[in-house]
Amino acid sequence: MKKNNSLRYVTLALVLFLGLLWSLVSASQQENSYPNSRFVAYPQWLKAHIDDTDLVIADVRTDDHFDGALIPGAIRLPWSMFQHNDIGDDVASTFIGIARAQEILGRHGITPKDTIVLYDSVERDGGATASYVFWVLDILGHENKKILVQGIDGWRDAGYDLVTTPGETKPLLYQAPAKKIQKHQLITGDFVYQQLGDFCYQIIDVRSQAEYIGEKGTKGLDGTPLKLGHIPTAVNINYQDAWTDLDTKGIKPYAQLQTLYAGLDASRAVIVYCNSGRRSSFSYFILRLMGFDRVYTYEPSWKEWGNPDKFFPVETRENTLAGSMLPTPSTETQTVSTRKSDTKTSQDRSGSGKPAGGYMSCGG
Repeated sequence: MKKNNSLRYVTLALVLFLGLLWSLVSASQQENSYPNSRFVAYPQWLKAHIDDTDLVIADVRTDDHFDGALIPGAIRLPWSMFQHNDIGDDVASTFIGIARAQEILGRHGITPKDTIVLYDSVERDGGATASYVFWVLDILGHENKKILVQGIDGWRDAGYDLVTTPGETKPLLYQAPAKKIQKHQLITGDFVYQQLGDFCYQIIDVRSQAEYIGEKGTKGLDGTPLKLGHIPTAVNINYQDAWTDLDTKGIKPYAQLQTLYAGLDASRAVIVYCNSGRRSSFSYFILRLMGFDRVYTYEPSWKEWGNPDKFFPVETRENTLAGSMLPTPSTETQTVSTRKSDTKTSQDRSGSGKPAGGYMSCGG
């Protein structure tokens, strides 16, 4: 009888082990489906690495979206800490700057060598605030960073434990290597204006279609209605379309993202914008996940461009993309295609009269 019980326990343990192994393999296959799969984490991966000494788990939810539950060991690092209110320029909150961002990271016990896993929640736009901190880390040249797919909800749904007390940290020095800091990421409306019609740049409006075509307007901080429409030549790809559905907000597999962004040329730079920079940071993250290196999020976005006092041009007609120049999953290290486009884009069809090619270097 005792022998039979032992055999039963061994069999049960084997089944559990195989189940765990299948979960890890499945998660690994999901992660490997993107050219830059290192930028995403799934609950199974995080569970397996949660005790790594160089791992920092950061809950970026602000107090008004924090429900009191945390992933074990996670620190509180609200994404709004990296913004300051730019009322003077009437463009809402914007990035606080490289020096202060480093001070915040160091104060929370983070160094440039750490692997940071960022998470928010499905309720809080399924990664569209974690992606803002991802963008900040990109500016600082921070190599190892991931966004937890479906945030704390994905962790909870996987059946893993939660805690109510944040992880403890002690202040450290965060000093990003100067040669890695990407100050050129901080683009302005004047920069975008100078690239209009430039074959080397593609512009994506990630707001709703109603906002894009001018059916729905927004207002500036002082209540003044902003212009209707979008930046000339911009195409509309709603940031929410990168989710599998609006309820669970998982990230679509790479094949579906390829369909969504079909026609985007990976050999050219991409500028994304929304209304205030948060939504566009998510599209920025998705494009980085897809292997695009030269991606810019125009943070002041429509708050600046649509301001009647700025005299930036707008249009309401719809533009579309054509062609297929996206990175492939096999280009894990070679993240951007170097092929040249042989297809025409919306800019060509817009009648702008700008060159359809011939530049030696695109983006930069």
